[in-house]
Amino acid sequence: MTRRLLVVLVTLLGMVWIVAPVTASAGCPEILSSLAGKAVDVVCFDSADLTTNNPQTTPPNNFLPGLPLFAFTPETDRAVISPNPPDRTPILGPVPGIQVQGYLAGDPAGEARFLLRLPTNWNGRLVVAGASGTRSEFNGDFAWSDYVVQKGYAYASQNKRVLNFQLTTSADPLGCRLSPASTTFVHFYINDPQKSFTEWAGAIIENSRLARDTLKVQYGKHPAQTYAVGTSNGGYQVRRAIEEAPDLFDGGVDWEGTFVDPVGPNILIDLPPALKNFPAYVGSGFDPNSPAAQAIRAAGYPPDILNGPLSLWAIYWSAFWEVTACQWQKRLDPTYDTYGAGLENYDYAARVGVSDVEQAFAAFATTGKIKKPLVTIAGTMDALLPIVRQARAYQAKVGASRKGNNDKRNAQYRLYEVQNGNHVDNFKSFFPLQLEYLQPHAQRAFDLLVNHVENRAALPPDQCIPRGGVIASTPAQPGHCASLFVP
Repeated sequence: MTRRLLVVLVTLLGMVWIVAPVTASAGCPEILSSLAGKAVDVVCFDSADLTTNNPQTTPPNNFLPGLPLFAFTPETDRAVISPNPPDRTPILGPVPGIQVQGYLAGDPAGEARFLLRLPTNWNGRLVVAGASGTRSEFNGDFAWSDYVVQKGYAYASQNKRVLNFQLTTSADPLGCRLSPASTTFVHFYINDPQKSFTEWAGAIIENSRLARDTLKVQYGKHPAQTYAVGTSNGGYQVRRAIEEAPDLFDGGVDWEGTFVDPVGPNILIDLPPALKNFPAYVGSGFDPNSPAAQAIRAAGYPPDILNGPLSLWAIYWSAFWEVTACQWQKRLDPTYDTYGAGLENYDYAARVGVSDVEQAFAAFATTGKIKKPLVTIAGTMDALLPIVRQARAYQAKVGASRKGNNDKRNAQYRLYEVQNGNHVDNFKSFFPLQLEYLQPHAQRAFDLLVNHVENRAALPPDQCIPRGGVIASTPAQPGHCASLFVP
């Protein structure tokens, strides 16, 4: 018996001796070999620090050869969703590891990019990030990557298989004016015939598979858990991942995710009323009681905020409203006369009868049929994706799919509303006394989700997070915020 036990121990030690060097020697050569046929133009390097304290972590804007200006802007992209310094994610020290980036093979347009960060001290888990707007795979570097790699998570991201935009002219049939007051036109790659919004869900799912297989090469095993995180259109990707790929994802956090529904609400229903009434609102002297202001609020938008000459609505009008409506209209209803008929006059209900716009929305709609736990973080003062038309609409969609039995399901859903949060955290610099950040709540929600998934801890209930408050186990304001704006 003793001799047999000794033989077993010697055999096991021999197996360890054989296997351990394979794991220990894994690195860029092995990773590059594993990506052969799956990816092209791959760059893999050992990094002394995977956080953004290291300039190599996020490459400079326009560093890829052969692309026009604004097609690929990593340094710009990472600052889009995160607060301005000093309120970005704190970095306590370097995180050594390996970074991998490149293009996915098989994309006819050659635009599908990916990013992997593999910390040396891996905690056995993976975070897969979506990208907001049409931003690059470096979009989440400040908000998400810095946060999770310091905790030992491997990090993966992608660009929804599409580059951002390039400058063009009004003669371009796919050109979009940056704002009603601008003479600058841009051409979004997403509006090219070979691209589609329907690729977005597949992109985050594909990125997860690629990352998981690469982790197996690097660490000798797949991640024990995989989590999805993302903001805006990246939040949409998270929702679709949790709806469609429960075999890959264990849970997700969507931060201001985009709601997509062919019946509505949707972007092409909600943005035209804001565009139509904003000039009259300005003409009223920014009177909150003017018919124009009332019409904008009736369309679901939060009230305007004024700070001296600054207006929250004016910033959104200038930066987002028209160019976003144009991008979506060009892609989903290309026969509409964008600037002849006017985006402010776009009538979705009328267009359903004369175009394929409803079918186009249906092709990439969010269903609400989540199969793993999901948390939504949304600000009450979001003036691009208004909370009453977006986050609450998705919450209702989830509720309808489970007929009110949310708490009895393993795939829990939560909506945490941030009082006075808006779509863009760095807008707080314009309204420091009126707006609140979403990033700390999104990161806290991630930790709560992980604890729920891995330790069966209860997720705090739906709630309104008060100004200066945190997500609470017993919230003072359960459910929706009573007012969209609290001074």
